[in-house]
Amino acid sequence: MSENSHDGDSGTGSTSATDPVSDPDEDPHAWIAPLISSVTTVPMGLAALLYGALSPMECDSCNGEVAERFHESWMTGWTVLWVGLLIALAVLIASWAVPHQLRHAARRFVLALAAPATVVVTFVAFMALVDWP
Repeated sequence: MSENSHDGDSGTGSTSATDPVSDPDEDPHAWIAPLISSVTTVPMGLAALLYGALSPMECDSCNGEVAERFHESWMTGWTVLWVGLLIALAVLIASWAVPHQLRHAARRFVLALAAPATVVVTFVAFMALVDWP
């Protein structure tokens, strides 16, 4: 046996399992911001959707013009709520889809922060658009 036969490079083109080849630009913590964003965005979005869906019960006892005004404003608010939550979902998916490289860390972090912020802004817009009795 030669002296170099145990160095792990036998010329076959394969690398040793103990010496993984990694990109120096690879971000090992790239999953943390999207995970925290997912853990906050999804429950917040579901809670906003549930509140929006149950809010017509607020005007069960309303009659006439008040009920009509509430229903029209609720329909507009409900549409805004759905569109905003779909945008938040798209932003959340985008935060996961950003390449896991250090040069994209800021972009990933901003998208991860934008997803729950979009849910909050959407819910506030829903509450403002509905003409509550």
